[in-house]
Amino acid sequence: MHKQQPDALLLNSKIEEWMRWDRNEKTRGEVHTLVTEGNVAELERRFMSRIEFGTAGLRGRMAAGISMMNDVVVIQTSQGLSNYLLACQPEVKERGVVVGFDGRHNSKKWAHFLAAAMIRKGIPVYLFTNVAPTPFVAFGVKHLKAVCGVVITASHNPKQDNGYKVYWDNGAQIVSPHDKKISQSILESLEMDDASWDISGVLTHSLRKDPTAEVEAAYFDELSKYVQYKQQNSSCDLKMVYTAMHGVGWNAVQSCLLTFGFPPCIPVKEQMLPDPEFPTVTFPNPEEGKSAMNLAIKTADENNVSFIMANDPDADRLCIAEKNDSSGEWKIFNGNEMAALLGWWCWHCHQLKGSHKPADSCYMVASTVSSKILLSMAELEGFNFAETLTGFKWIANKTIDLENAGKTVLFGFEEAIGFMVGSLTYDKDGVSALGVLYELAAYLNRQGKQLHQQLETIYEKYGHHLNNNSYFICHDKEKIKHIFTRIRTMSGAPDTYPEELGGVKVKYVRDLTTGYDNEQPDNKAILPVSSSSQMITFTFVNKAIVTLRTSGTEPKIKYYSEIRGTGSKLSKEELSSSLNALVEAVINELLEPEKNQLLPKSE
Repeated sequence: MHKQQPDALLLNSKIEEWMRWDRNEKTRGEVHTLVTEGNVAELERRFMSRIEFGTAGLRGRMAAGISMMNDVVVIQTSQGLSNYLLACQPEVKERGVVVGFDGRHNSKKWAHFLAAAMIRKGIPVYLFTNVAPTPFVAFGVKHLKAVCGVVITASHNPKQDNGYKVYWDNGAQIVSPHDKKISQSILESLEMDDASWDISGVLTHSLRKDPTAEVEAAYFDELSKYVQYKQQNSSCDLKMVYTAMHGVGWNAVQSCLLTFGFPPCIPVKEQMLPDPEFPTVTFPNPEEGKSAMNLAIKTADENNVSFIMANDPDADRLCIAEKNDSSGEWKIFNGNEMAALLGWWCWHCHQLKGSHKPADSCYMVASTVSSKILLSMAELEGFNFAETLTGFKWIANKTIDLENAGKTVLFGFEEAIGFMVGSLTYDKDGVSALGVLYELAAYLNRQGKQLHQQLETIYEKYGHHLNNNSYFICHDKEKIKHIFTRIRTMSGAPDTYPEELGGVKVKYVRDLTTGYDNEQPDNKAILPVSSSSQMITFTFVNKAIVTLRTSGTEPKIKYYSEIRGTGSKLSKEELSSSLNALVEAVINELLEPEKNQLLPKSE
């Protein structure tokens, strides 16, 4: 008889364990089919490594197996989280946990599994009855003084995905070491029984409360403090088309418009309500550009409207588009351009209030791959600029640290259309940002100006900041590792990065995977280092910056670039040409897309 190899024995034991745990006929059927077909490669992919619980929580494809998102993984994660909370949050049984969910397949059920796991441990749960924007959960943790918050969402990912996003008691996403400790607690909490699957009494349990009315009332009351021109807004003649991108934003945005005094907007009816199939878009992400915004543009044209606002499906991101009154061309603003507008507006509003808080006690915050336009504003206006790692968890936690030190944070952003106006929520918030940006656009409209004109005014004052950002898709983790290893060893030895790219000399290299940074006297990076993700930044002698990094939630190699025109005699066109040539060189010389079979972003 042929003796089974150790790996085969381990795989079989993991499959048997799964079948013992799982009560979902659909996912059990998936595993049965794979076993019957003898699809060992797919079974190994699904069962030989567990989906990683990181600082973004969980996010992945909905399917059977411990490397995927499914009932078993969600229940086990919730058991592990509840045990961790009991171990490290002494007041968890008094303060409770906030739980929300979006409109994706399984989201509501998984929120109920999560709530049930908490209730079984005697932990009170503030469980939203219906879908809720992600910012409401983040705000809810802060307002209700809960010890933790979880929202079941995959944000703007494709319809096949879902996720499990965790906030700590400060209202910001978790950071290390909580992620590692929760991950360990999950591994110690895998066993499941009949009670693990029972969600029948969740909604009526004495430990469950629906926070919807209280959280929404408090949120919009707090948001009203950011309104500057409510009376003028009521007679605004800048009509707006809005799309919720088949997500949860519609109701929240109506309340937002009422808070600011705006008349009703015109919805993209086909995308107005939650639909887990996302039938009108390939990627439900307004950041993708016209491919995601086609229906909104069509609706605007049909209604003779020149302004569009869009949320992603969980309403934590915001995108805008404007039709040029002169040319009739539509412009979809990128995250850096929107941040330039919002940063200028937040400073304008701060000055408008005649605040007693001096400029040197005020801050704006951005991630390291985002535009340095806020830095340029800070240098001229006298407020402070702080830079963080990529990810809103870092921006939010930096904001909290600054506020604890008596500082005022006016605005935070990252280029992936994520904005935090003030500190209403300690996370990106597409609902509050929509109200503030609409008020900005209405203010300009009363002066006969459009947003693209104000953007040029900002750049004329603070210097042009031109960007060229995109990504390549790569599903092969080993190939990605090889690409970045080659960049670090261009001369055959460690820390021998390219000295010149596209004929432009490299001034500094910062590698936040290894901790190398030759701008620092000891060659050690100041920003936190993570060996689990790839991120290298090149600063060039021509004031250009290019960053290459992997995505934490998608199979992408992303590149970000900017050239600052501050103090430069070059025209905007010359700066753009210089940056584009440099980016092309970085792509061809370092990423080698043809050789490595990298798939470019589809237009």
